[in-house]
Amino acid sequence: MGSKKLKGVLFDMDGTVVDAPYDWPRIKAELGTQGVPILTYLSSLEEPERSRKWGRLQKYEDEATRAAVLKKGMRGFLDFLTATGVKKALITNNSRANVDILLKKFGLAFDCLISRESGLWKPSGAPLICAMRQLKLRKEECCAVGDSHFDIKAAEDAGISRIFILNKDSHGFPAGSAEIVPDVGSLHKKILSLI
Repeated sequence: MGSKKLKGVLFDMDGTVVDAPYDWPRIKAELGTQGVPILTYLSSLEEPERSRKWGRLQKYEDEATRAAVLKKGMRGFLDFLTATGVKKALITNNSRANVDILLKKFGLAFDCLISRESGLWKPSGAPLICAMRQLKLRKEECCAVGDSHFDIKAAEDAGISRIFILNKDSHGFPAGSAEIVPDVGSLHKKILSLI
């Protein structure tokens, strides 16, 4: 039972810790990603197209970061994890600059931060594996919390079996791959039973 006890929570940022107004279908259409994950697509481009499209993505990210609000109940939940000694990682495909703005804006602290500057990004499990290494935790001791299919894929790729998706629309996700929770209060109750 010891190894099953939850010791770390790996959080996605946008849509999970904060609500940020992204219109991803529009952004992907404008960038012309053709179904390829945005960061993978942009990294594959030649100059000057690469810089032009990165600049466009960053403009949308900066706007969303300025408009972001902390998800209701999140501060209390993060404080609870800190008080109980559960480690917290923040793993995002967003830039470190935007991560720093949001942490400062809301007065948040995490034990580990992985942004896209690491060269690792979701839907690969690599950034989650990197976070677990930094936290010195095994996959059996962690859960992943996100809001999208990307977060499920990344957690599965990292070998994490406890996956929670913060989303009011439980019908938009395949059955069994993750537990869909409608709000932070529901997530808090689920986590409480694991520690």
